[in-house]
Amino acid sequence: MKKKIYIGLAILCLLLVIVYNYQSSGPGFQEIYKAVEPDVSSSLNAFRTEYPAQTVEIEGAAWKYLSTGSGTETILFLHGMTGGYDIWWQQILALKDSYRIITVTYPPIDNLEGMAAGIIQILKKEQVDRVNLVGSSLGGYFTQYLVAHHPEKVNKAVFANTFPPNKLIAEKNKTIGSLLPVIPGWAVMGVLRENTEKALYPASGNSELVKAYMMEQSYGMMTKDQFVARFHCVIDPFEPADLEKLGIPVLIIEADNDPLVEPALRKMLKQTYPIASVKTLSGVGHFPYLNEPEAYIEVLRRHFN
Repeated sequence: MKKKIYIGLAILCLLLVIVYNYQSSGPGFQEIYKAVEPDVSSSLNAFRTEYPAQTVEIEGAAWKYLSTGSGTETILFLHGMTGGYDIWWQQILALKDSYRIITVTYPPIDNLEGMAAGIIQILKKEQVDRVNLVGSSLGGYFTQYLVAHHPEKVNKAVFANTFPPNKLIAEKNKTIGSLLPVIPGWAVMGVLRENTEKALYPASGNSELVKAYMMEQSYGMMTKDQFVARFHCVIDPFEPADLEKLGIPVLIIEADNDPLVEPALRKMLKQTYPIASVKTLSGVGHFPYLNEPEAYIEVLRRHFN
């Protein structure tokens, strides 16, 4: 009898492990992007083929990055929690003839200091002394950190769809943040897909591109380890820079209907950097560089020229 109980418990534990670690392969590119305008999805697919990321190991972490373009100045693009090096492909294609471009995909590093160390090593490897920074969401927060801790590397910067160092995000996400390490990956990605459907997609003006790119991230383009590490970076505190003292020109890009950056945080960001220029986009959501690429590119050109 005891033997049967032990066997039953062993089988139950095995099933629990299987369920916890279950990973669906998910739909392919054609299925995910079927509602996206064909010229747009074809452009992204072609970009990935023509401009694949290279991988470099830095302090045990595998960074993926692309270095392309030409010009006397370099733009470094830094994505948010759900993204990769190619999320900026429309900006890269438009700007690569005028600027050298570096864009990265973050490995699962859970603190801004470690992230910065990786970026500094990539710039060293590419023999780039100074950059123009463009960061959105987590990338915008990370950009603020780089301006504060490595100002000698920065010409100009863009803090986009982001927030300053604050306690609000950590406090509001205290419970989910503590549970993230033990929640199965499929459940985490399921919540991301639900949030895309209910918040990100409608805020973007029902952009099929925003929806498709986020869905693709949740179906294996981004791992749970990356997502959890990025969350910890979002709540990693630091002292913001004094822009006037540093003399670094900064542009804040915000959306008036951003579902992920509440009005209080947008206001706090502008109060933190009172001398920064501000560009407010209307009705574009959290990923305007995806769903309004031409307007976004023009804003960047004006800031960096």
